Amino acid sequence: MSRPIFAVICLCLAPMAALAAVGAAPSVPDRAHYRRCLVDSSANPAVALADAESWINAGGGVPAEHCAALSLVSLKRYPEAGARLDRIASGRAALDVQFRIALYDQAGNAWLLAGQGAKAVQSLTGALTLSAGDPDLFTDMARAQAMVRNWHEVVLDLNAALQLSPRRADLLVLRASARRALKQYAEARADIDNALKLKPGDSDALVESGLLRKQIGDLGGARRDFQAALKGASAETAAEAREHLEALKP
Repeated sequence: MSRPIFAVICLCLAPMAALAAVGAAPSVPDRAHYRRCLVDSSANPAVALADAESWINAGGGVPAEHCAALSLVSLKRYPEAGARLDRIASGRAALDVQFRIALYDQAGNAWLLAGQGAKAVQSLTGALTLSAGDPDLFTDMARAQAMVRNWHEVVLDLNAALQLSPRRADLLVLRASARRALKQYAEARADIDNALKLKPGDSDALVESGLLRKQIGDLGGARRDFQAALKGASAETAAEAREHLEALKP
């Protein structure tokens, strides 16, 4: 069984960076309102959402809509957030291209959180249509394709990401996972080995190595990798390694 290879990317923009990207710059009071609303969208999302909805009714436009969408993310209302972010990104408002890319990317990640990989692919396609030079966008697309088990597409997206950022061990680990799902074991092993050269002792690479060894029947090697992964691992990765070790017990 394939290890999930998708994770959530940051869904928020720094308030002033987001504001600067809006084509029609709001007045100074609106600028302060937007900044405050974006901060509240994370810290106090229910209040921020109510504020944003009132602001929308008063003609707040894109800044108000964006704040409402990010508040919905914080409230874990992911499908609503994804749909709203897509609507802003594809709308007719005059937006800076980087802001429009960020909106599509945020929408894609909201759909990932909602467990709707196909919709995430659609949103991220919008982002990549505007910018094919960002390895993180290709990585997000790979995660979306992984959710719908399009493993060949995952590999292609990670190939593109690694062309742009060849020394990222995390991308090699993700590609190894996709290649393992495709039963391309030699290629998966090469990716893991290269990841460990770039980042010796990396716990995520060691977990993936253990899963690869388990899949090809090397249970002793898998056990050693999972045990090694416990050293210096994050809480999440350590929990995963322990779970896999338990599964290896007779």
